[in-house]
Amino acid sequence: MLIHMTTALITRTDRTVPITVFARTSAAPATAFRIIAPIDLTRVFLPFGPLPGVARVEGQNAAWDRAGVSRSPVFTDGSRVTEALTEYVAGHGFAYELTGFTNVLARLAAGVRGEFSFLPDGTGTNIRWTYEFKPLRGRRAVIAGPFALLWRRYMRRALDRMVAVVEAPAIMEG
Repeated sequence: MLIHMTTALITRTDRTVPITVFARTSAAPATAFRIIAPIDLTRVFLPFGPLPGVARVEGQNAAWDRAGVSRSPVFTDGSRVTEALTEYVAGHGFAYELTGFTNVLARLAAGVRGEFSFLPDGTGTNIRWTYEFKPLRGRRAVIAGPFALLWRRYMRRALDRMVAVVEAPAIMEG
């Protein structure tokens, strides 16, 4: 069942900066989804250049399997963000919003909408992950410029780690 929160961070009139990466896995969409949706963020979001990794997650009091669940990832530089699931369609995709950044992103963006889609690709899956930044007034060029290039590389590395977990779940899940 698809569930939406009542107030969306991003509306159709916002001028956002979307950044999308793709990866393929030999696993079926339902399998890739089952492993990636609740994945341990500390294992896949590692520091890269000036970007921090995820050190731990606090405040998650329910399974990451339905709209409305929230948590607070804490980064390796001590900063944090609030993350809330906004959509969850088992086996197909999920979306979330990130708000309340306490690092440099607080001065650049009102928040981010993230979305994962798991699409059939032959016998495997094409995973599409989009990070859609909602820039603060006058900050769009900063996010869309060099920051976007760095962020895409950060996402690509994290998604590659997620695919590695999908393809060898016993190694990183157990």
